[in-house]
Amino acid sequence: MSTKIVIDPVTRVEGHGKVTIHLDENNKVKDSFFHIVEFRGFERFIQGHPYWEAPVLVQRLCGICPVSHHLAAAKAIDQIVGLEPKDLSVPTQKIRKLLHFGQIFQSHALHFFYLASPDLLFGFDAAPTKRNVVGVAMEYPELAKKGILMRKFGQEIIKMIAGKRIHGISASPGGVHKKVTAKERDYFLNGKNIPSIEAMIEWSKEMIDFIKIYHSKNSNWLDTFAEYPSGHLGLVNKENGFLELYDGNLRAIDAYGNITLNDIKNDDYQNYFYEGVEKWTYLKFPYLKHLGREKGWNRVGPLARLNVSEGITTPLAAFERLAFMAATNGKTNNKTMHTHWARLIEILHCAEMMKELLEDDDILSNDLVRKGERRKEGVGIIEAPRGTLIHHYEVDDKDRITRCNLIVSTTHNNEPMNKAVNWVANNVMDGKAKITESMMNQVEVAIRAYDPCLSCATHAIGQMPLEISLRDHLGNLIDLKRS
Repeated sequence: MSTKIVIDPVTRVEGHGKVTIHLDENNKVKDSFFHIVEFRGFERFIQGHPYWEAPVLVQRLCGICPVSHHLAAAKAIDQIVGLEPKDLSVPTQKIRKLLHFGQIFQSHALHFFYLASPDLLFGFDAAPTKRNVVGVAMEYPELAKKGILMRKFGQEIIKMIAGKRIHGISASPGGVHKKVTAKERDYFLNGKNIPSIEAMIEWSKEMIDFIKIYHSKNSNWLDTFAEYPSGHLGLVNKENGFLELYDGNLRAIDAYGNITLNDIKNDDYQNYFYEGVEKWTYLKFPYLKHLGREKGWNRVGPLARLNVSEGITTPLAAFERLAFMAATNGKTNNKTMHTHWARLIEILHCAEMMKELLEDDDILSNDLVRKGERRKEGVGIIEAPRGTLIHHYEVDDKDRITRCNLIVSTTHNNEPMNKAVNWVANNVMDGKAKITESMMNQVEVAIRAYDPCLSCATHAIGQMPLEISLRDHLGNLIDLKRS
């Protein structure tokens, strides 16, 4: 007799997915799968639209990270009008980067404080009624307050530049629609109506201090939970190989730090990547062609970005990166739960960069648009909060999009998330005949570390209750748990 455990859907992630774990007659794990059960049609139905509509249309993939899709599409459309990122006006480049850093800042704050912190603060065995952001607010009100205000700060940056916190419009072919005014800038610098950018930096440092203390006290499980060797992929600065979130070259390393993709230009991505498919999920499996499906997959996101980069330009985040690297003696970090630590270092980096850009008078300039020579295709790659995001468009002579290819961050992380689920299945559920709440949550904790945005990956819809059922090979219900 075989048994199947189903988690449907996974909770405290953005979107809709489920997990199934198959046991044999001895309750040993045979297989485990992370299913994405909704379908995304953006790559198809965007065809036929004028290319300049792409940055607006693709935002509708998601309400969590629309800015990331907006800017990746904008970079691709810039190429179609004949411009590389360096060809844009300096004010345009800085305004777009400020928008991008605001997006990553608010998204990381959302994930850490709202979605991940309950796992860290209350543990696997806490009741579901407590293990949520309301529980955090009740027991750790100051932490929750700062988390809410940090996310608000990033959203207000987005609103200033794009007009709205969600689905605003900033980028146009070769530029941006508007400059930043002195009054708008001062709103974030003086701290009268909203905590200032200086407060954001201080609070970010406090959160890193918190996570370092937490690691020192809980290393016994943080260092081993869902740990497995993997490749890592991300953008690096074209000049020095440092952390790059907006415009860089693609670099990948293996689990031991050996370079597997050596700083290739964005336009060349399709020469190095394939996307595998499986019948049990709508989400594809990207991998490096020359390494093959079995060895060529990579993690993306904060952990991967710190692994592939050689440093950070901002001083406070650079200092914290050294402590992070020391935790693994300078070796590649394959510890899934260290992703939260890496994410907080990026929050601090984004806060430092926002301060630098807000104090730069270039963002007040009216020099906003450039023009170039028309091309037939464009590729835009940025580092979204969750990892490397690729937008690729081809257009015809009538300016209509004829082909669209999107490889979103969560798609890159598909194989790593399946590996994480399999780790929990084999280390926590193997040999067990009954499901406990703690077992259920540990599967989700492993997935949540990647901050998956299943909406981006599949344009998902749906309710978010949690249900795990055990069934024998005849389909008879043996055990049932609901959150």
